[in-house]
This record gives sequence, structure tokens and C-alpha cells, in this order.
Amino acid sequence: MSARSSTAHSVVEPSSTSKLVASVLVVVYALVTMIPLFWIVVTSLKSPPDSISYPPKIVFTPTIEGYCNLFTNQTRQTPEFLATLPPATTACEKVTRERNMVIVGPSNFTKRFFNSLVIAFGSTALSVFLGTIAAYGFSRFKVPLKDDLLFFILSTRMMPPIAVAIPIYLMYRELGLSDTKIGMILLYTAVNVSLAVWLLKGFIDEIPREYEEAAMIDGYTRLQAFRKVVLPQATTGIVATAIFCMIFAWNEYAFAVLLTSGDAQPAPPFIPTIIGEGGMDWPAVGAGTTLFLIPILVFTILLRKHLLRGITFGAVRK
Repeated sequence: MSARSSTAHSVVEPSSTSKLVASVLVVVYALVTMIPLFWIVVTSLKSPPDSISYPPKIVFTPTIEGYCNLFTNQTRQTPEFLATLPPATTACEKVTRERNMVIVGPSNFTKRFFNSLVIAFGSTALSVFLGTIAAYGFSRFKVPLKDDLLFFILSTRMMPPIAVAIPIYLMYRELGLSDTKIGMILLYTAVNVSLAVWLLKGFIDEIPREYEEAAMIDGYTRLQAFRKVVLPQATTGIVATAIFCMIFAWNEYAFAVLLTSGDAQPAPPFIPTIIGEGGMDWPAVGAGTTLFLIPILVFTILLRKHLLRGITFGAVRK
């Protein structure tokens, strides 16, 4: 009997054609989504005239003028006054004097950037901490009206910020929390904790109760079993939740505009207010946006393995 070539294929493993099509679609989607990021970085390296030229310039002479304008305050001076100054010692001073201007001091961007770091990381840590405890309680204990409480927690995430902006503003003004870092941390925590509870409850539900019961039989208390058994297995879920909470707190704009204006103002509402001579200083805006992207990008890349594992955790049941 002659052997026949088999044309059977697995219903689980995709065919080579499917893989090729999927790869092409992913690459095209990635390139399209990266175009705005690429344009932001390119704009930060342009001069103000090049940044507003039409048609847009693809080939141009790179300059750090946008970064200099972002980090410094400048004032225009006469050529006679500039001639009396000592030679420029830094790159920003050289760029500034070419435009008949001098640096008079640092800008507020560094402080606003630091405020974003404190508020975002502080609210993320607090949200994940409270969310983990609440999710464990909902997952392991018989809570009266559990489903109703979970829906109520989720419903707080459904409201648009503008719907509660005025009540929160009035409340913060009475409590003295307006334009304070602790006020913004508490607000972002209140918004993020609902997401943290729902995500982490799903992860903790996938951890068998038998592990904790075995630990408590060996003499562990409930708290010790939670800390030494549940938390290590829920690490991927905690990391994935932290990334989502961090992204919201890092990018949030509406509450930051309404509740901060000075000491506690983060970077998102500050960057659009960068004004140059004759209008918006687009290279400085591009420079601020480029630097603003770096922390959340690094944070996500460092934890990407946990993020991928966390997203797919529990997708396949045995």
C-alpha cells in the first residue's frame, strides 16, 4: 500500500498563512500607533519655525532649543547688553544667545514632573494595597450582599470625571486639600481602587483555597497564610493591576486641571501652557511630552513579563 501524504492539521495550532497574516497586521498596527510618538520626538528636536512649517519638514537640522526652552525661563536683551556678558558656557546658553535672549532662571517643569512622580506612584501603591486586601476579603469570606457591593464599587468607575468634578472641588476646598499632593493621591486612589478590587479578585479566585488551608494546618495564621502563600502567587495580577492604575494616575488631566494650579500641579496640565514668543512653543511642548512618556514606558517595560502573564492568568482552566 502506497503511503499517502497527510493533509490533516491541528485545530489548535494556526497555519503558516494565518501566522503570516497575523504578523503583518500586528506590525502594521504597531507602526501606525507609533507614528504620533515618533512625531512628538521629532518635534522636540525642531526649531520653532520648523515645527510650524507647512508642509511639515521631514528633513531638518536637529536642535535642543525645545529642551532649553522647557527647562529655563528666558528674556530678550539688546545686542549691546549681550556683548557685555561673558562667553556662554552651556549648550542652552549658546542656543539662547543666538536668538538675542538670556536665561534668567529654571522653569517649573522639573517641579511639575516631580509632582507627577509622587502623585502617580503614591496613588498606585495605595490603590494596589487597598485593592488587594478588599479583593482577598471578597474572594475568601462570605460577605453579605457581595454582588451588590462589587457592583457598587465598579459603578464608581463608570462615572465621567466631569460629573463629580464640582462636588469634589467644593469638598476639597472645605477640607483644605486643593492644590496638595495628598489630596491628589487620595482622589486618584479612590478612582483606581475599584479597578484594583475587580482585577485582583479575579486573580485571587484562581488561587486554590487548599493552599491556605494547608498552611493554616501547619500552624500559620490567616494573615501569615495570606502574606506567604497568596501574595506570592498573586504577584502577576498585582503587577498587572499596578500598571493599569499607574497609567491612569500618570495621564489623568481633568482633575489635575481643576484641583491644582501651583504647588501640587502635575505635568499634564502644565505642558500645554508652555508659551513661546508669538504663540505656542511646540518644540518645548514636544520635549516635555517626550520626557513625560519615559517613566511610564520604563515602568511598563520593566514589568512587561508580569503584565503578559497577569493578563492571561486564568484564561485556561484545567
